[in-house]
Amino acid sequence: MKDTLRKLTILQINDTHGYLEEHQEMFWEAGGIRHERIGGYARMSGYFKRVREECGESAVIALDNGDTLHGTYPAVHSKGSAFIAPLNLLGLDAWTVHWDFVFGTDKLQEIAHALQYPLLACNCHRKDTDELPFMPSLILERAGIKVGIIGIAAYIIDKNFPPRFSEGLYFTLGKEELPRHIKRLREQDKVDLIIVLSHLGFPQDCKLAGEVDGIDILLSGHTHNRMYQPVEINGATIIQSGCHASFIGRLDVTLDGNKISHIGHQLVKLDSSIESDTDMQSLVNEIYAPYRTMLNEVVGETLTHLNRYTTLESTMDNVLLDAIAAAAGTDIAFSNGWRYGAPIPIGPVTVNDLWNIIPTDPPVQTVEMTGAELWEMMEENLEMTFSADAYKQMGGFVKRCRGVTICFKIENPAGARIQEFFAEGVRLDLERNYTVAFVSEQGIPKKYGSNRRKIGIQAIDALKNYFSGYRNVTAEPRNTVIAV
Repeated sequence: MKDTLRKLTILQINDTHGYLEEHQEMFWEAGGIRHERIGGYARMSGYFKRVREECGESAVIALDNGDTLHGTYPAVHSKGSAFIAPLNLLGLDAWTVHWDFVFGTDKLQEIAHALQYPLLACNCHRKDTDELPFMPSLILERAGIKVGIIGIAAYIIDKNFPPRFSEGLYFTLGKEELPRHIKRLREQDKVDLIIVLSHLGFPQDCKLAGEVDGIDILLSGHTHNRMYQPVEINGATIIQSGCHASFIGRLDVTLDGNKISHIGHQLVKLDSSIESDTDMQSLVNEIYAPYRTMLNEVVGETLTHLNRYTTLESTMDNVLLDAIAAAAGTDIAFSNGWRYGAPIPIGPVTVNDLWNIIPTDPPVQTVEMTGAELWEMMEENLEMTFSADAYKQMGGFVKRCRGVTICFKIENPAGARIQEFFAEGVRLDLERNYTVAFVSEQGIPKKYGSNRRKIGIQAIDALKNYFSGYRNVTAEPRNTVIAV
């Protein structure tokens, strides 16, 4: 009897955020947390090579969910261009995008054209013509299996970011476009397997998979989930694989005839057991060489583990808020609930760490806000974080706060979550004006407050001044936002 089994290995990276080098990563344990130096492109490339040797080059597909070109000093300093050579060396087959738009649409187009694989985004449209600036899908044949890959870029690019991110473009969820692409690939192109490469976020991707039939595998990005087991929804196997180039998601797919008979999954930690690719390591060293001395400068020490891996408040952002409040001379400060930024263990803090905390290096600003505006802003943010409708979850973590205490009900409907709101140690006065420090439009959207002004210092310099002034910094949790 003829053997009808065909095998394909799919490798996923997501939310690598510019982490070319090995770095500290944080792991939860029963007794607390621990740190371990893992990750980086050299190990990633080494693992890709190992798998291609084991399975055969023609039986492997490697895909990138995006948030690739932003998050570290080399990424920002080169506006993503430094990543063209290492990304091409990885031998990826396709990618989609989110923060990769940070340097503008023209720059992203330039980088996309320089990469040896396509950018896929079925939900990105030109405002003037509705045309797609990027390919919606790709067909590959590997191991005798015809695979259709459909890309979905982040939905929030034109909704939750400065206009320069999406100039001339608009973004949809992809749920209207996806069925017709699946139908075309199945019926016209006769593909055996449908992969969706999405940067909507895990909650959004789960909802999408439940609404759209015909997805076999959904590779998810954006929300940095470390998934040690896949989930299956409506016949779609869904995975996400951490962040910061610390992990690779691996799926080993077996088809019996035209049907999937088995899917094996591994979340691969890129630790010292993975042999680094020497060619990639040389390329990474070359990229970092001009900046190494500057980035390795020690600016102070932290007595607190600094991380950004908690939803309501983070120690990393407590330091950032203390720094911008000190620079602005305010008690109250806000920043966005960013997810990216590798953890910093207790000990020395370098300039490189500061750029990882806030790679956009925005100016520190102040604004006058009424108590009513503060309340409304936080209600809006809580809905963007915890909305019962996954498609309305459009932020990162909860906005980071200093100088306030907010008690709220996660389960309550939009606009009715906050139970108590204190500012500067007393109950919030809805009619009073408060002077507030902040960084970025994501920290405080332009529609809130009046008398915005830049105080003449950027975020990185504010952090440097703070660490040099205090040397031994603490940033323990302060219960600024409390779920009750």
